[in-house]
Amino acid sequence: MNASERLPLLLREMRQAAGEARQMLGDRSFEEFERDLVLQRAIDMTLLIVAEAASQVTVKAPEFVAEHPDIPWTAMRGMRNRMAHGYLSVNLRVVYEAALVEAPALAATLDGILNRYAQGE
Repeated sequence: MNASERLPLLLREMRQAAGEARQMLGDRSFEEFERDLVLQRAIDMTLLIVAEAASQVTVKAPEFVAEHPDIPWTAMRGMRNRMAHGYLSVNLRVVYEAALVEAPALAATLDGILNRYAQGE
């Protein structure tokens, strides 16, 4: 599979995981999230999936990344590295905010991009 065929798959993977992170969080407060180790680990892993797919996009489709500066590519790669290599030192507030605010915003952006792909643009 070449890079142009792989790109929509990676974007769908990012979209799905971003939506799942927000869905898992539900209406829990930060304090509830902070007390729920299982939820923390689930959202951590889901955000790691988003960030890993984003990292692959930056390598395999740099022209796409350049065309979409509204997507926080560098921040996602940085989060991926922190989560993958410093798991126990991950800031829970950052993870919570990523699931609460950034994941839905990313999902909405990706919905628009994926809709354009589906329409053949």
